[in-house]
Amino acid sequence: MPLVALILMFLLVASPGSASEATLNLDDWSGIKAKARGQTVYWNAWAGEKSINAYIGWAAEQVRKRYGVRVEHVKLSDTAEAVAKVIAEKAAGRESGGTVDLIWINGPNFAALKKRSLLFGPWARKLPNYAFVDEKEKPTLTRDFAEPTESYELPWDMAQLVFYYDGARVKIPPRDVHAFLAYARTNPGRLTYPDVQNFLGATFLKQLLMELTPDPRVLLEAPNDEEFAKATQGLWDFLDELNPLLWRQGKAFPANSAELRQLLADNEIDIAFSFNPAEASLAIARNELPQSVRSYVLDGGTIGNASFLAIPFNAANKEGALVLANFLLSPEAQARKQDPAIWGGLSVVSIAKLNRSDRELFDRLKPGAASLSLFELGPALPEPHADWMTRITAMWLERYASQ
Repeated sequence: MPLVALILMFLLVASPGSASEATLNLDDWSGIKAKARGQTVYWNAWAGEKSINAYIGWAAEQVRKRYGVRVEHVKLSDTAEAVAKVIAEKAAGRESGGTVDLIWINGPNFAALKKRSLLFGPWARKLPNYAFVDEKEKPTLTRDFAEPTESYELPWDMAQLVFYYDGARVKIPPRDVHAFLAYARTNPGRLTYPDVQNFLGATFLKQLLMELTPDPRVLLEAPNDEEFAKATQGLWDFLDELNPLLWRQGKAFPANSAELRQLLADNEIDIAFSFNPAEASLAIARNELPQSVRSYVLDGGTIGNASFLAIPFNAANKEGALVLANFLLSPEAQARKQDPAIWGGLSVVSIAKLNRSDRELFDRLKPGAASLSLFELGPALPEPHADWMTRITAMWLERYASQ
């Protein structure tokens, strides 16, 4: 049974834990920094991209130099690995001294842990650098897959689904899901998408679902069985036709965005996509993709969301985790993260709330060769409720994994 399924099964049968209330004074920032000095923060974070790993390494070094906090990047291939640790420690009665201090978490896992009171908080709005965040300007920062964050997690990155192609080979890329299918019919074997157990593959399914469901508004709430069947029938009809036309006849799928990008580089497919709008530019700068590669979004818009950080209820080094999280929200760290030459992740801070010198950090950023402007990206479509991702992934595996 997949790890995610085991976690969800545990959460359904386990008895609720005690409320995860803050046990330290979040209003005493000087005290928090003093206690954090000398701590080692075990930051469990996805490690699937070299550029992101390098950024995490830079942030760790800055926090060590400035605050005396050591950061260990616990490299994950799946967020569920960290969630499983927290769940196992709760089951074993380990209420403090946990081995996970900070998690780069995703919507379904956040919703599950929040429901079972396995998160520390609320804490995010108490951070000094949260003053740079404008929740009205960026409402996606307060909801994670339609689940209210309620300050139990901190937004630290924003992203949007972006497609890219080699303009030397493809003149008119498909700009909606129906055009995607038409392209597959006339160019069999030249398209694919990642394994749906990977976040990007699941996001592609959600993008299809949003365009193919009769009423996309139902996706913002958890579905019952009848609603799920009605809303997803068009998706399964679409995939029944699409999958046999894909690379390797839909019998194999790249594991993640890096493998998808490599297939484009090797001229095995024509279109790739990423949740990082700067991915194509970064790959061009590393000579992994040709200069002729360009990015685009679909005509009806693409899914966008924020990435969040959460602290488990029993984290051993909460003060250090808070100091690290606060640094990641600083204008300096946010501007470096948004630099297309470093990562290209969109900032969560409001430029209007910054002073002149901090604004200049963003003004100096140079767009990448294949990066879209914020205007070209357009408004991002909201993520469906987390239950949709869980259920369509499970249904996809049931319908297509054994083919």
